[in-house]
Amino acid sequence: MSEAQKSPEDPRGATTQGVSTPVGAEATGALAVAAESSVATRMSAPPSFEVTDFPVPHGREEEWRFTPLERLRGLHDGTAEATSGAVKLDIEAPERVTVETVDRTDSRLGRSGKPVDRIAAQAFSSFERATVVTVPREVALDEPIRVNLHGQGGVSYGHTVFELEAFAEAVVVINHTGDAVRAANVEFVLGDGARLTVVSVQDWESEAVYCSQHNALVGRDASFKSVVVTFGGDVVRLHPRVEYADQGGEAELYGLFFTDNGQHHEHRLLVDHNTANCRSNVAYKGALQGENAHAVWIGDVVIRAAATGTDTYELNRNLVLTDGARVDSVPNLEIETGEIVGAGHASATGRFDDEQLFYLMARGITAEEARRLVVRGFFAELVQQIGLPDVQERLLAKIDEELEASVG
Repeated sequence: MSEAQKSPEDPRGATTQGVSTPVGAEATGALAVAAESSVATRMSAPPSFEVTDFPVPHGREEEWRFTPLERLRGLHDGTAEATSGAVKLDIEAPERVTVETVDRTDSRLGRSGKPVDRIAAQAFSSFERATVVTVPREVALDEPIRVNLHGQGGVSYGHTVFELEAFAEAVVVINHTGDAVRAANVEFVLGDGARLTVVSVQDWESEAVYCSQHNALVGRDASFKSVVVTFGGDVVRLHPRVEYADQGGEAELYGLFFTDNGQHHEHRLLVDHNTANCRSNVAYKGALQGENAHAVWIGDVVIRAAATGTDTYELNRNLVLTDGARVDSVPNLEIETGEIVGAGHASATGRFDDEQLFYLMARGITAEEARRLVVRGFFAELVQQIGLPDVQERLLAKIDEELEASVG
């Protein structure tokens, strides 16, 4: 078996000179060693807070070629005007956590990075009030911060900042429900030695459209874990991004998506290793079923010349449950220094393993139950990363619900 043919189940074994190649059908990738430019060169415009710095997309641009622009309800071209009472926001925060509503002049807004596309810039230019959630220095929370955002129809723009001061520890759970057309920027700012786990659940109703950029700035020896779960919505387009403020930072980005009939779920990640001796690990898994179900996963990792001692890996695996579904999976790895611990990527897309189903059914398990067990097993590792039993149980129940709907 050649290096490129090894199973992504053991991804670190599928490397050649520290860099792996994509694995599996329908997978494409790009690799640039000693690259002269970063991922930003594939964007139609440099990052900016100004909407006018971005051209209106037409679908031929690299960052928009997979997105159904006609279904964005005007978020991309400036025609989506905010409506009053479009969303209801509720934040449950433990004691010692500060929750503030601030105006656009607050200096804490925008520190973790600039918008990278026109929708994110539109969101930054259009919100009226932002929310800043702060965990004080050296405070380790026993209970999670829970953010519930419920769409009530109409168009909304938002901006939220979660800041952990030095050596603070917290878990944040963000639930998105209801019907909405929404664009938002979410910032995570970690001080030195801070530890943050974020679980963002997109469980919108079937007509919702949601686009959001998540920026994380990871301090010295800080640890950031992101778990993104996407079920609902007509179109969901997310931009998780990580940069390091100093050495020793760690970032883990996990994702789970279940894409149904006609849904478009798009996750576009960037881990920017701009500082020495930092680590990152990315693992996203998706399941698709139904006619015209479309999932897109773009995984960009940049290791800059100054980022010696970097250790990074990214993986995307997709399970196609029915005919008519489509996956576009594009891992990209750009390396500007050879002085790294390791770097690699892998992507694989496939159908049910008939041998697994046969094994289970031969032991008296029905076809429907066997299917459920296989899909649960596929997602189990990522669900366990959440670490909150109530959230894990809710997500597993949602997976069962999706499978039952397809059988019915």
